[in-house]
Amino acid sequence: MLHVIRRVEPGNASRTSPTTARPALRRLVVGAAASVAAFGSLTAVSPAAYAQAGPSSAGIAGIAGGKGPDRDHLTVTVRDTGGDADGTYELYCGPDGGSHPDPRGACAALKRDTRWGKDVFAPAPAGGFCTMQYGGPATARVTGTWAGRPVDATYDRRDGCAIARWDRLVPLLPDLGSRRRS
Repeated sequence: MLHVIRRVEPGNASRTSPTTARPALRRLVVGAAASVAAFGSLTAVSPAAYAQAGPSSAGIAGIAGGKGPDRDHLTVTVRDTGGDADGTYELYCGPDGGSHPDPRGACAALKRDTRWGKDVFAPAPAGGFCTMQYGGPATARVTGTWAGRPVDATYDRRDGCAIARWDRLVPLLPDLGSRRRS
């Protein structure tokens, strides 16, 4: 039961009834929840930092100017591709950059697959049914920070599930599927 307490001035005996207070309280709670959902979390940012950064489509990371702990940074090491894709690359997102061959495409692929409650770097589910095809000896390791969380993921192409997991992150990882078809 909801009780509303209101100070009653002398000569003013009006009182807000609990039934009229509930919708207002519900709107307040729903509005707060919608704000948290829209911004992902509640983060304290000084007005000076916001004014300095100006409006940004990059969200909270944009307030930091794309530098420091809020900036996404990954190190991608690729081996045994049988081509010139082998090497270690640095990738920064928000703004996109680094030594990666396609930083804009790699960041876009990661953002496309990033979902609340899902790990974009999660391994293939155990016990799944995977085609028995071999995609080659290529391996990759991705370490760093993405969406404020630490990343340490390994990739290979040993079966259909591993190949699909690799291909989902192209161009973060090199596109080896087109090389095999030609």
